[in-house]
Amino acid sequence: MTTDPGLERWRLILGAPAEGHCGGLAGEAAEQGRALDWLYGRGDPELTRRGVRRGGVRGGDGTGEPDGSGREGGTGPSVLTTVDWLDEVHRLFPKETIERLERDAVERYEILDVVTDPAVLERIEPNPTLLRAVLRTKHLMNPEVLALARRIVEAVVRELTEKLATEIRQAFSGTRSRRPSRFKQARNFDFRRTIRANLGNYRPDERRVYIEEPHFVSRTRRHLDKWQLILLVDQSGSMVGSVIHSAVTAACLWSLPGLKTHLVAFDTDVVDLTSDVTDPVELLMKVQLGGGTDIARAVGYGATLIENPRRTIFVVISDFYEGGHEETLVRSVRELAQQGTQVLGLAALDEEAEPEFDRAMAQRLADAGAHVGAMTPGRLAEFVAERIGR
Repeated sequence: MTTDPGLERWRLILGAPAEGHCGGLAGEAAEQGRALDWLYGRGDPELTRRGVRRGGVRGGDGTGEPDGSGREGGTGPSVLTTVDWLDEVHRLFPKETIERLERDAVERYEILDVVTDPAVLERIEPNPTLLRAVLRTKHLMNPEVLALARRIVEAVVRELTEKLATEIRQAFSGTRSRRPSRFKQARNFDFRRTIRANLGNYRPDERRVYIEEPHFVSRTRRHLDKWQLILLVDQSGSMVGSVIHSAVTAACLWSLPGLKTHLVAFDTDVVDLTSDVTDPVELLMKVQLGGGTDIARAVGYGATLIENPRRTIFVVISDFYEGGHEETLVRSVRELAQQGTQVLGLAALDEEAEPEFDRAMAQRLADAGAHVGAMTPGRLAEFVAERIGR
């Protein structure tokens, strides 16, 4: 057994095949190793030879029986069900590691019983990865499981809403002007002017400036007058993160005075979800992920919602892999831009804003007059605020 912390760490990282070089594990480290092997040892012939459990792949039932994927586990004392494994990782690892393990279990190894087994759902901590998994698998759930899964949806949506609502309030509170203000609010603190005004209070021996006279700036007031925001969201499976953030963004923008928000989901069909915008949890439970993609059809529907082209922000959130008529899509976007509509094509609307998308189609839409890119929800709110505050 190794007693070197460095070797122990490498043994945990590299798995059982590194035991000959790093030594064995004992105590809590051995438990951590078994938990990691249960997940990352799938398909590893060395771990299969040792009889380490593989249960749970693609919804395995945790019984130790073959799961149809060509992998078999042993029946020795190391047998773990998904419920056991979750209990172990929550006991053995810090929160950041737990979230990574759960994400890999669902997204990399497709252990679907993480989100379809009632016993697992009762134990698991809600997080964005599990929310995406719930939305992808809710069609597999019976009513009892769906009710438990809804807890994950509600918890994560609540957290996202609280965070995004703050960002949106800041974006729409007005731009900072250079006019002094007698209202002392931290967000309006004028750092440069304050330092200049208090340089006489610099203490060289302490290397500090003592502030006797703080300065603040005022903010211009935004006038939100008869603007429309139309969000068209691709609900194909690869866009699940954007679907979540679009629903939450629309809910946060809904209550802004003078801004009329629409939310439309599409695949080969188009579904207007505007009536559900105020309840993003219910909205997400209605979304049907997957299917083909007809962006041109969605854009055509969205165009019928426009009341004043020059006071409309038209956002298409998609990976731009068009399954419909490409020429119709490009022509429709060009017509919208020419009539004065602000057209925004987003390949992702989520916290990472690192999309996979059809770059050729995205370039064609940009050439037709659309602003094309990827954004976080907060940056979208700033974009909207900048346009309607002009």
